[in-house]
Amino acid sequence: MQASAFWLEIAYLIGSLSFIIGLKMLSHPDSAKRGNLYAAAGMGLAILATLFFHENEGQGIRNLPLILLAIAIGTVIGWLMAMKVKMTAMPQMVSFFNGMGGACAAMISLIEYNGHHTQDLWLIIVIYLGLVIGSISFAGSMVAYGKLDDRIKDIRAGWLRLLNMGLLVLILVLMVLGVMHPDQPMYIWITLAMSLLYGVLFVMPIGGADMPVVISLLNSFTGMAAAFGGFLYDNQVMLTGGILVGSAGMILTFLMCSAMNRSLWNVLLGAFGGGGAGAAREMGDQSIREISVTDAAVLCAYARKVCIVPGYGLAVAQAQHVCHDFEKLLEEKGVEVYYAIHPVAGRMPGHMNVLLAEADVPYPKLREMEEANDAMPSTDVSIIIGANDVVNPAADHDPSSPIYGMPIIHVTRSENVIVMKRSMGKGYAGIENELFFAPKTRMLFGDAKASLTALVGELKQI
Repeated sequence: MQASAFWLEIAYLIGSLSFIIGLKMLSHPDSAKRGNLYAAAGMGLAILATLFFHENEGQGIRNLPLILLAIAIGTVIGWLMAMKVKMTAMPQMVSFFNGMGGACAAMISLIEYNGHHTQDLWLIIVIYLGLVIGSISFAGSMVAYGKLDDRIKDIRAGWLRLLNMGLLVLILVLMVLGVMHPDQPMYIWITLAMSLLYGVLFVMPIGGADMPVVISLLNSFTGMAAAFGGFLYDNQVMLTGGILVGSAGMILTFLMCSAMNRSLWNVLLGAFGGGGAGAAREMGDQSIREISVTDAAVLCAYARKVCIVPGYGLAVAQAQHVCHDFEKLLEEKGVEVYYAIHPVAGRMPGHMNVLLAEADVPYPKLREMEEANDAMPSTDVSIIIGANDVVNPAADHDPSSPIYGMPIIHVTRSENVIVMKRSMGKGYAGIENELFFAPKTRMLFGDAKASLTALVGELKQI
């Protein structure tokens, strides 16, 4: 083995290990930032090693200035986007970056198809798999981006689901024909077009409440497409990274489906979210009960235990820092405070965890849904800040509700419930929330940040 090839393999091994270590460190907020940096450093090492040590038939990497220029441009754009993105737009950015990964994987397949691999049966199969999965991930992620940014609306139609099934069958047939006739380029271009179309149409009927699952699933697709690129180039670091992303994304997808008590197939059919409002039970003329800022502050100050249930509204109001101040003031008065985190709260996996970590909320205060529900009977006050569907009691007892059967955070088991909302608007699933009319519930209307700031001011006076 030549020295350059040896050092390249060593760099790839170190890069692969850094991915594994970094992924492990992402499991805890205290080490997540360092884990992300370790994985990024491993990828940087793999890129540099490829540029300086890779050889093909005795020649090194060609067009090096253009490659370095492309890396520089991508680095600057990525850095600017990451620095400027707001927490409310984080799901959109994740979808956008994920889509770019899928597009790269699809382009790799197209380029390699025109190379010397087309006569190898196994490699042509890998090329088609990378093309199809990468294209679906790219197109689907762009639609998800548009939905999360309120630029694209749901299309709820039974014929669309039938069309998607037909497209999927057509893509499989085209793949078989393309593998059998690798010298016919029309198959790969038609497959590309159909895959892009399927990626768009397969996400279109999926409701807003299911978008965290869709983001996770598309992320898994991108990982699998990258892994196929690793097979094409016999590149261990691409293969390891793709497998890690693909498997982690798929595991997370099934975990979130389990948290909603639904199958992945049920999610992909778009059974609720956005278009399911008509199936929800009408609430009639039930009245709501409001609470003033002063009364809410007194109720919390003299409580023994307070639970805060964050949702997307907390991110919209950028109120996570004020919420942390509110929590600290309560603890100074001897009140035990914890946060109840639903697996699909927000608009992407782990949205609330990231939001609260940004405000330096200690990780032990964040309790998963099951643990939080166990603590509810001993909780004096539950404060809902911007959450909606994840605390809706209709999921427990109303078979006509689109969210029936979805596990929720049972805030009604606590002594008192305070809901902070701008208005009586519906949640992301588009259905009425029975919690607003519950006997224990008091509504505190207004912007979450303004309401929390006022609560902090009142607590300082008590």
